[in-house]
Amino acid sequence: MARASWTADSLSASYAGGNAQTYGLWRRYLSPDIEVCPMQLPGHGERIGEPPRHRWDDLLTDVRTRLADLTSPSDRPIALFGHSLGALLAFECARRLVAEHGIQPARLLVSGHRAPDLPLREETLHHLLDTEFLTRLSERPRTLDALTDPEFRKLLLPMLRADFTASETYAFREGPSLTCPITALGGERDEDATLGEVAAWQRHTTGRFELTAFPGDHFFIDDAWEAVVTMVGDRLRSRAGSTPR
Repeated sequence: MARASWTADSLSASYAGGNAQTYGLWRRYLSPDIEVCPMQLPGHGERIGEPPRHRWDDLLTDVRTRLADLTSPSDRPIALFGHSLGALLAFECARRLVAEHGIQPARLLVSGHRAPDLPLREETLHHLLDTEFLTRLSERPRTLDALTDPEFRKLLLPMLRADFTASETYAFREGPSLTCPITALGGERDEDATLGEVAAWQRHTTGRFELTAFPGDHFFIDDAWEAVVTMVGDRLRSRAGSTPR
């Protein structure tokens, strides 16, 4: 049975309010031999009551226990998927699996984010005062409707600020390249992560690499979700005597 571990679809520089349970809905469209395991971050979804994590080391510490759980039994293949900030988390989780458990993922799927070694292009927001921070968020496309409600805004603000801080302060550290296949997904009109920047993920594996482009902008994962799920399922599908291509 193939096993797919899914990282949280967290906030990137322009995606507000990610919730890993979105991936739970993908179960009905994927083969039953793929176990979907959404990884919800503190402060998100059903963990809204927990303090969100601002620092990368704290985020990785939070997922370490769940990564350990996914390694048992050790003969089941593990794939990692993440969109936007989740792509960086998936990448760092893959490196942790190798370094701490000696397990190379069956596949890493990264979506809607430039390669981790590329510098940020946009102006950072995490350092702004609350009023200016929310004003700048409201100028971005598809900002959460909940931000217009004072009560929801108060509830979501700590999570949003933590996500922006994690995204904008991420610092790539050199290390051994992965050997697993990497599939990179990008939106043809994504201004936050151009196809050229997404293609740069190739340098982070000595294995196979493919770039798959979808119509749309940074939110192609929502707009073209059927095509995305179909592609992901095809890459993770288990065949007798073979691994996913």
